[in-house]
Amino acid sequence: MLEEIRIESLGVIDSSALELGPGLTVITGETGAGKTMIVTALGLLLGGRADSGAVRTGARTARVEGTVVVGSLPDFGAAVDAVGGEVEEDRVVLGRTVSAEGRSRAFAGGASVPVARLAELTEPLVAVHGQSDQHRLLRPAAQRGALDRFAGEPVAEPLARYQALHADLRATEQELDDVTTHARDRAREADLLRFGLEEIGAVEPQPGEDGELAAEEARLGHADSLRTAAEGARESLSSDLDRPDALGAVAAARAALESVRDHDPEAAGLADRVADLSYVLADLAADVASYASALETDPARLAAVSERRAALVALTRKYGETADEVLAWQERSGQRLLELDGTDERIEVLRARREQLHGELTAVAVELSAARVEAAGRLGTEVTSELSDLAMPHARVEVAVTTGERFGSSGRDEVEIRLAANLGADPRPLAKGASGGELSRVMLALEVALAGTGPAPTFVFDEVDAGVGGTAAVEVGRRLARLARSAQVLVVTHLPQVAAFADRHVVVTKASDGTVTSSGLTVLDDAARERELSRMMAGLSESDTALAHARELLETALSSRAAG
Repeated sequence: MLEEIRIESLGVIDSSALELGPGLTVITGETGAGKTMIVTALGLLLGGRADSGAVRTGARTARVEGTVVVGSLPDFGAAVDAVGGEVEEDRVVLGRTVSAEGRSRAFAGGASVPVARLAELTEPLVAVHGQSDQHRLLRPAAQRGALDRFAGEPVAEPLARYQALHADLRATEQELDDVTTHARDRAREADLLRFGLEEIGAVEPQPGEDGELAAEEARLGHADSLRTAAEGARESLSSDLDRPDALGAVAAARAALESVRDHDPEAAGLADRVADLSYVLADLAADVASYASALETDPARLAAVSERRAALVALTRKYGETADEVLAWQERSGQRLLELDGTDERIEVLRARREQLHGELTAVAVELSAARVEAAGRLGTEVTSELSDLAMPHARVEVAVTTGERFGSSGRDEVEIRLAANLGADPRPLAKGASGGELSRVMLALEVALAGTGPAPTFVFDEVDAGVGGTAAVEVGRRLARLARSAQVLVVTHLPQVAAFADRHVVVTKASDGTVTSSGLTVLDDAARERELSRMMAGLSESDTALAHARELLETALSSRAAG
């Protein structure tokens, strides 16, 4: 429930706060005083489009804040927490700012959020019904949506199943169309993959083979140089020609130290280390000699390795940088080729799936249509009953459900609300068969019938009573008061008959300093309510006759509410 709305520098409102409570709150005021700015402010809090032209003249920024009591809205509190906002003492503060340059910012529980996210958060909180919604409800899709909302679970459950099946069918048909339409492209792709796989299969590369062959080719190509170097190294380590070598030098060093090892432990330690070195040199000389003897010039092997490398290079130019990448391409392409070669089988599977889904969708569509037809009868009866009390006793509303052959995203049904305004008249579509006043009353009856079906705890009616007067206006007030027993209702109205039913009456007053007009919000006491109602009825707030009429209207409303 909305607890309070605070407005700064929005339109003609300089700075005002509106405290709200349960029940019916009406907002009245002279034309141009800024009543609609309340609804505009609420729209901003709900994530509506920001208009920089609504910023008060001379102000840099317009700001709207609203306090929401979340006791009965645990999901809303959890959603605010999820975006980083805080719920303090079971309340959340929502905020919106609009600069004169057009920049807009939104806040939820103190956290800055995108405007679209604010709209998502607040969607379950408030249902706004205004004259623009009347025109929206003239559209067939909106009328179908209104019927579905009125029907509730009996339509919602099959509609959810239908939409899931419809999405599955669309995806299946799209894939089938893609497979059949691009059959030639798929065949061309298969040929290219097959050629590549055959080319790789002819070479049969092995993991890491290209690196190993590169090393072998380098060794074979420089075998003579490697052998010469190895033999030179072996001669330096251990000479066969009685020349000085490393082993001889180390042996001499060892003999010198061994001759004095008994005289000094440190000399003995050095002698042992030189002995170890001689063993290492001897092993190293043997390994170098073995390496040199193993090196052979093999032109045939070198040619074979070079040829194998050339074959691998030809593959890596097309399918990957290395032999491992070529093998990975081979694996992927093999799997893709299996898919492409299975096109005919896939087409048959998709066609069978399409037929199955179409049958299931048809069955659910029939179920959905039956549920809508049943709800349409109830909605027509309820709205007709409401119109009888809105000074249209002979009017009849019919909600027609026409089932076609086309499977749309919401079923096969077209829904049309029709009105027969007088006895003997044939029902006609609302857009063609209702005058302005009749349309207002029909739409209000629809709103009252639909309002209780929505999940929102707060309802806002912005002059939906336009074109209504007299006894019908009293009935409008009575119905809004009835709705306010189970929800919070906020009404912007120009009718005293509606305002008389309010639990709280707020008037928008306009003042001017000669240059800038500003508006404020005032909650009226009983005496002030009488004066405001008399002004609304006669344009005179102090006329004894008008005051008496206002007092009588308030008493009538009070008695009507007490009687239920």
